[in-house]
Amino acid sequence: MGIRRIAPTDVGTVTELVHELARYEKAADRCHLTPEQLSAALFGEHPHLFGHVAEQDGAVVGCALWFLNYSTWDGVHGIYLEDLFVRADHRGSGLGRALLVELAAECERQGYSRLQWWVLDWNTPAIEFYRSLGAEAMDQWVVYRVSGDPLRALAR
Repeated sequence: MGIRRIAPTDVGTVTELVHELARYEKAADRCHLTPEQLSAALFGEHPHLFGHVAEQDGAVVGCALWFLNYSTWDGVHGIYLEDLFVRADHRGSGLGRALLVELAAECERQGYSRLQWWVLDWNTPAIEFYRSLGAEAMDQWVVYRVSGDPLRALAR
């Protein structure tokens, strides 16, 4: 079992993991990520996406994809965890926790003030897991998004 930074050779497997996550979240039809897109985001000239993988017996079975956010109140960056996923047959092995430990350590090394993410309100196993780590729900905040046609209209 091990956690390491994602490498270019992991992109195909991590793309599959993201699609598995979308199926788990009942949104497979909305996941269109390609290996080429993920590779460009992670390893392009100016990457703004970062990642770690979890390995078991030499196989990548989990991942964490993240990017930086910024707290104007704290005056420093933080990590926004976009995706955390461990294949079903490896859950409960400590890999999800190990990925989060590594991201927390990255925050500490870089002087970032927070590690933040969203979780679907019906995902009770994840919510219980996150609470066991000391994470707190930010229930007083409501997430808003503009995309698709409304985004194009707003841009005009």
